[in-house]
Amino acid sequence: MPLPDRPLIVRLRNWVGDVTLAVPMLQRLCDQGYALQLVGKPWARELLAGHAWPVHALPKSMAERVRLLRRLEAEARAVDAGFDRRLNALCLPYSFSSALEFRLAGLRALGHAHEGRSPLLARSVPLPRGMHELEVYWQLGSTLLGTPAPTPAIIGLRVAPAHQAQAEALRQAHGIERECIVICPFAGGTWAKQDKTWPAFAEFAARVLPAFGRSVVVCPAPGEEEAMARARFAGARLLPGVNLGVYAALLDGAALMVSNDTGPGHMAAAVGTPLVSVLGPSDPTLWHAWGPGVQCLQGAGGTWPATEVVTQAVRRVLEPR
Repeated sequence: MPLPDRPLIVRLRNWVGDVTLAVPMLQRLCDQGYALQLVGKPWARELLAGHAWPVHALPKSMAERVRLLRRLEAEARAVDAGFDRRLNALCLPYSFSSALEFRLAGLRALGHAHEGRSPLLARSVPLPRGMHELEVYWQLGSTLLGTPAPTPAIIGLRVAPAHQAQAEALRQAHGIERECIVICPFAGGTWAKQDKTWPAFAEFAARVLPAFGRSVVVCPAPGEEEAMARARFAGARLLPGVNLGVYAALLDGAALMVSNDTGPGHMAAAVGTPLVSVLGPSDPTLWHAWGPGVQCLQGAGGTWPATEVVTQAVRRVLEPR
């Protein structure tokens, strides 16, 4: 299939939350006439399927990545005579290697000045400090467009109809109502070498959530987290192994999500689902989930909030006065 005019090759970042927070900027570029060709982790294709952007799986080796970028560059030149005379790529990761791959592929990339990589980019801009990551991406997109715009209040992640149908089939098969409670008691990675998993999550799910009279749903990743979920969250409805597009569809329309500082929490906020985000060591000023229905809870000095504080936040959503 031929590419539309004005293609733009975009390297996504490697975490679900980062990709989710970049959606408003990507949608703005699309609305302004850029035909996006995204390169990212394989799961990004399902996560972004509702936007119908091509997503190319990021190969493992640098040589394979450069070959992919060169192929995309050749396809873009075939449909856009001016492709090589403008900024034609966007480098969202901050790594030296990502900028080097663009340079080796002959692309003229815009990205942030970091790790001494500015000479590899056609244009680099300073990496903002103390700014929320969604605003960082939004500002970079504004630089490419040459026009600032107010930061959006919502992310607006779209869910593909096929994923909506799969989610509905899962709900019917497991006897789960649409306005259920979804929890994400997992957290990938650490913050300042500290665990981002709320220690009281299992007790909270077993003792507090059943009183609200709704199904409690957990979507664990394969492997160790699934085994942990079966052992510690036996009272919940487990839906293991769903792809991120179906996960977003399950969240779309759910009554509430309670989550650690992790990607699915960002997804819930992105589709407009009320979110209770339970934070411990994380810095909410830079990475909090984005949206009007988000409640970020954290104790003093980066400690975990009390269970009663989380319970009150859930009650504000499910039992409004």
